[in-house]
Amino acid sequence: MATVELTNENFNDVVAKDGIVLVDFWASWCGPCRMFAPVFEQAADKHDDIVFGKVDTEEQTSLAQAFGISSIPTLMAVRDGVVLYAQPGALPEQALEQLIEKVREVDMDEVRQEIDKQQQ
Repeated sequence: MATVELTNENFNDVVAKDGIVLVDFWASWCGPCRMFAPVFEQAADKHDDIVFGKVDTEEQTSLAQAFGISSIPTLMAVRDGVVLYAQPGALPEQALEQLIEKVREVDMDEVRQEIDKQQQ
């Protein structure tokens, strides 16, 4: 599956859906971002059940600010509308695959229960 360009207009619609969404916050001038892009694209081709989105931090500054992105690339993993991972740094292919597997293994019922406890 090809990557999806995420903007202020479509971000919430894409990320709030059930399932896994990986978001790459990047900029064209960023060397590590350019190095990570092919790894991200290959993973998108390999995992067609996951949405792979890209946020150009130069064009979507309000999104970058909303998530406190201060270093790029930053990768965010969202499952069923819940952010499970958000860290700066370009991951090598193997590390990205490990992250994907860990996100798949998360028991979302436990996560929701923990969120409910924290909100009480």
